[in-house]
Amino acid sequence: MKISRIANITPEALFEARRYFLKLGAGALVSSSAISNLLADLPQEANLNYTPDANPQKLTLNTFEQASNYVNFYEFSTDKGAPVKLSQKMKTNPWNVRLGGEIKTAQSLDVEEFIAKFGLEERIYRFRCVEGWSMVVPWIGFPLYKLLDYLEPNSNAKYVKFTTRYDPAMFPDQAKGIFSAIKYPYVEGLRMDEARHPLTFIAVGMYGKRLLPQNGAPIRLVVPWKYGFKSIKSLELIECVEKEPLNTWQEQNPKEYGFYANVNPQVDHPRWTQAKERLLGKLTKQDTLMFNGYEKEVASLYAGMDLRKFF
Repeated sequence: MKISRIANITPEALFEARRYFLKLGAGALVSSSAISNLLADLPQEANLNYTPDANPQKLTLNTFEQASNYVNFYEFSTDKGAPVKLSQKMKTNPWNVRLGGEIKTAQSLDVEEFIAKFGLEERIYRFRCVEGWSMVVPWIGFPLYKLLDYLEPNSNAKYVKFTTRYDPAMFPDQAKGIFSAIKYPYVEGLRMDEARHPLTFIAVGMYGKRLLPQNGAPIRLVVPWKYGFKSIKSLELIECVEKEPLNTWQEQNPKEYGFYANVNPQVDHPRWTQAKERLLGKLTKQDTLMFNGYEKEVASLYAGMDLRKFF
């Protein structure tokens, strides 16, 4: 059964406005018109109709505040909290995603068309960053295989390549050119069988609401058994391709980042261990689970592969 979770936007918007103006200083006097102008720039929430996740693993969710205030989004900043402020004027509607490569018909779909075509469901997933922290997030979206079925890739399509929007006017770090933190646009990829796996997810929301800009609005990838950098944000282009895509972090530092990026506690990052992780909100570390706890579901994808070589 689908449900509609209706967000009361006024209290959250007022909270954000209050927090912003407090930063201006205790003596700042703010007019009602100034507050109204700020509220107009805050991200608007819309009702999302989706099938809720039964949460069979009984995972305990991180709070919305934790998941939305501790992020990696280099297009805005390398700081974990800075994207929250820097992204608030990001325009996410309308937003078209181009679809191309080895498919039946190249085309472009607006995010609302994705929702109308494929429907929405909730997926409560573990999320593990290569940096050693983790969280549990209730994403809202649809499995990627639904989109691939619609696109009808041909026999040459062995991989799916994803690209983040390139817009220096929107993303401050992109505007730095050769002085940017990483090369843009951000690129990621999956093998076709990985992309078609039922766990691979396209998200447009979380916690019953539309994605916030700092969380990859308006549409992003979520691959729960891989390190978080594979779950590319703010998608502009999805292509079915014949050759393995060179993903951004692999190009940036091939000795530290591979194409697969499967969560593996037995293979350390050159600069830190992956055997343990820190769940946001917890003081002590916990053991990292093979494939981030999804070993039963995805281990067969890598049967016979040396996971130290294909890391």
